[in-house]
Amino acid sequence: MWYLDSGCSRHMTGDKAKFSTLEPSDGGYVTYGDNAKGKIIGIGSICKNSITLEKVLFVSGLKHNLISISQLCDKGLNVSFYASHCIIRNNESILLIGN
Repeated sequence: MWYLDSGCSRHMTGDKAKFSTLEPSDGGYVTYGDNAKGKIIGIGSICKNSITLEKVLFVSGLKHNLISISQLCDKGLNVSFYASHCIIRNNESILLIGN
């Protein structure tokens, strides 16, 4: 399961199996909302349905899979939230519907 996170500046996961490409990285640390830190041990791409998430951080010990809303918007995608679901789309079509 993936979570859309408005406070997350980068896509990240602790699950190595999710990556379609992964390069080792000595990229330092990410800081979570509670000021705890996670070590970045890789960076890569993940194909999820019709979206390819690029520059995804592989973070040691991270228990959740986080999609950065700001990183989606920087890629030119639109993220819309409704009472029961959200929609990620590009200019032509809906790419993903989440709940």
